[in-house]
Amino acid sequence: MTREQGFWRWCGVLCLGLLLGGQGAHAQRAAQPKPRPNILILYADDWRHDTLGAAGNPIVKTPHLDQLAKEGVRFRRAYVTTSICGVSRATLFTGQWMSRHGNPAFEAFKTPWRETYPGLLRANGYWVGHIGKWHNGKFPAEQFDVGRSYAGTHYQKQPDGTTIHVTEKNERDALEFLRTRPTDKPFCLTLAFFATHAEDQNPKQYLSQPQSEALYRDATIPVPPTMSDEFFRRLPPFIANEKNEGRNRWHWRFDSPEKYQQYMKAYYRLATEVDTTAGRVLAELAAQGLADNTLVIFTTDNGYFHGEHGLADKWYPYEESIRVPLIVRDPRLKSNKRGQLNDDMVLNVDLAPTILGFAGLPAPAGMQGRDFAPLYLAARKPVWRTEFFYEHATIRDTDFIPSSEALVRKEEKYIFWPDFKYEELFDLRRDPREMQNLAADKAYAAKLAQMRRQFAALKAQAR
Repeated sequence: MTREQGFWRWCGVLCLGLLLGGQGAHAQRAAQPKPRPNILILYADDWRHDTLGAAGNPIVKTPHLDQLAKEGVRFRRAYVTTSICGVSRATLFTGQWMSRHGNPAFEAFKTPWRETYPGLLRANGYWVGHIGKWHNGKFPAEQFDVGRSYAGTHYQKQPDGTTIHVTEKNERDALEFLRTRPTDKPFCLTLAFFATHAEDQNPKQYLSQPQSEALYRDATIPVPPTMSDEFFRRLPPFIANEKNEGRNRWHWRFDSPEKYQQYMKAYYRLATEVDTTAGRVLAELAAQGLADNTLVIFTTDNGYFHGEHGLADKWYPYEESIRVPLIVRDPRLKSNKRGQLNDDMVLNVDLAPTILGFAGLPAPAGMQGRDFAPLYLAARKPVWRTEFFYEHATIRDTDFIPSSEALVRKEEKYIFWPDFKYEELFDLRRDPREMQNLAADKAYAAKLAQMRRQFAALKAQAR
């Protein structure tokens, strides 16, 4: 062999080795498991289903959440099983009705922490954080890798004596969590906003940040057609009185045209600030290359009366109070399925089992909700609920906030007020604003009897 032939043979061996080595490295990379998926829950407060540009609201500006809806699925029939902050938040964690987990805003939290989604995720290797509003008794900071609980006022005092807006603090803490987390673990962050909740003891109610003051200045907020005294008087007599807290708060915010415009604009400013913070947190996910491996859920703890029925706030089983926004951006969703709308009846009890299912973990037997991901992922849609049981306890006394229960369907609703043995029946197809109680209408006697029976059956299941 000549020197030249030896040289070219050596080159051939070298190239073959490099080629085989490269293929081996590629195969090794391909064999590496995909990182375990992350979870981000954006959980707002007192924010009802139509407070979104994507939901057709002509006034409120929510561009980042609207974009999230375009990238995922927006559920138009999402409900809470109890419309009040503390109970609904406990339902988020436990996947249970209030009857099962207790009423933790007022009594002990009955469900073991190891059976909540944060507890189960942390026990299975997740870096778990909770930032913001808690509202379930003493905050169990030791149960989180990063746990920071605060709410109640829109401006929060800091250790150095300065103040910061609660939504800005939510943003700073969420970004710090994402930037300082261990990168060798998957994470789950629940970002629990205080906004758009009112600061109840403050005459301004909704205190936004200075940069938001120009928002909505020239807007005119549409007044609900059922805000007049006529529709307030159609409510059950124990609600249609000035002792009721829903009416009391209506006077705080909405009892003149000028006040209605003032307070609704302030409320919408808080909503836009939450949207802005959500956008910055989502941008951080993208900057870290995590968007394609993170489940993002946006929802809220309850709906909210914007003056409908002459009421403010929540609690009662009318549509404005019990329907909430729900947007899910799931990386498993194919690109041609993004931006879809879903009209299945999804409940807040379904959130915990859905979160666990995404992480590949089974829901414990005590969870009463269902993983709803098959509604948008499965080739064949599963059989799904068409009704649910609603419950709310008496607060303080029956003059202040009486108990309420309901059987809720998309097209009809039965409401039972247990403190007064009072019934309401609504045909939501003909009367979507729930203005005409049909419980005493003989033409609906058979329907009333059927709904009473089903109401009793679902109530027993929940409890």
